[in-house]
Formats: sequence, structure tokens, C-alpha cells
Amino acid sequence: MTEVERRHRRVQRLVALVYVGIPVVLLVIVAWVSSRGSAAAWIGCVLPIAMLGLGLYLLPKHRYQPRWWAGVGGLFGAAAGLIATLFPLVLGVWWPAVLSIPAAIFGLLVGLLLARRANLALLVPVVPELAESPYELVFRLRGAPLATVLLGADAIEIRGTPAARKEEQSRSYPLSAITGTFPVDLSGSERLKFPIALTVVGTPGPAVILQASGEDWVLPTNEAAILIELLDRRRTAKA
Repeated sequence: MTEVERRHRRVQRLVALVYVGIPVVLLVIVAWVSSRGSAAAWIGCVLPIAMLGLGLYLLPKHRYQPRWWAGVGGLFGAAAGLIATLFPLVLGVWWPAVLSIPAAIFGLLVGLLLARRANLALLVPVVPELAESPYELVFRLRGAPLATVLLGADAIEIRGTPAARKEEQSRSYPLSAITGTFPVDLSGSERLKFPIALTVVGTPGPAVILQASGEDWVLPTNEAAILIELLDRRRTAKA
């Protein structure tokens, strides 16, 4: 078994815990509380079942897209903590409700931690063989904390913010449209301009010059060398 295959198995176990494990734990808690109440209390199982259904629906869609893991983990974790502490009210038990906000925060942190562990299991350390995997690889831009470069299986996308959707906020290119990638060292005094609404504070360090569809990008990232290697390997595989 290769290193990437070992990582894949571990990552998918963690992602499954986020998308399926959290709703299953919540369902067990709600079912246990319902079993001690009236028949009507079983209606409360609808919420965790809906979460489980949503998780099963999203899991195959997000399996190879790390950008979604933290959001889903945080949402599911917070919802699970909130529901688990409020649902005992159907039995007339009030004291767990006092813990609802701390429980929601705890659930949020658990979901985020699972997502972070999945990201670390995939990317630390970054190895060139990841280029042959179906995973979307995320690189942060230095000097712009919210900006990312998403290297997908068939395209590369530069985003000003994680939620960017409009053309002026993000730009995507199929790998076949990439005409050149070059490493460069920035002094930090350069005034970088971009084809999208993106502001980068100048910082010295490595960067990638990316040429695509007649546009030139200078992308400051501390992982410039590995980004170029991964991009070139995926381009070669698609050629």
C-alpha cells in the first residue's frame, strides 16, 4: 500500500465521522431520550435522521473537496450539541437546556477538529504523489488570509474568499488552459495586481507565476515549489 493510499483511508474515515458519525451519535442520544417518554417523543428523531440523510447525500459529493469539511463539521457539531441538550425538555427535564450554548460550542469545536485532522492527514507533509489522487488541494496565499488556490482534478481556481462565487471574486481555468508555471522570489515591495478583486499585502518569499488563458498571475505562497510540481504533474496526466 502506498503512502497516498494510506492517507486516503485515514482521511475518508475522518470525513465519514464528520458527515455520518455526528448525526448517528445524535440519533442514538435522541432515540434513548425518546424511549423514556411518550410515543409522540419519537417525532424528535426526525431531526437527526434528516441530518444523517443530508450527510449521506453530501458525503460522495464532498469526499475529495476539503474546502467543505470544516463548514459541514462545524454545522453538524453545533447542531448536534444544541439538539442533544434541548431535546430532554420533552421529558420535562430542564437542567440540560442550561448547557445548550456550551454544548453547541463544544460540538462546533469537535466538528472543526475532525475536519482539521482530515486535512492534516491528507496534506502533512505534502507529497508529489498527491497529484495522482482525485483530491482538491488547497493552498493559502501569503498576505491574503482568506484567499486560496484550489487545485482540482481538472481545473485550478483562484478565490478571493472561501465563499467567492462571482466572476470578479474568483477565476477558474481548466488545466489545459495553463500555458506556463514559474517559481519566483518576491522582495515584498512589489505591487501585485490581479484579474479578480483580490488584495494581497506584499510579503517577501516564494511565489508562483501562473500563465493561463492569456492572463498572468503572481501568487505568493510558501508552498510555491510543491504547487508547481503538483500542477505540472496533473497537467501532464491530463495531456
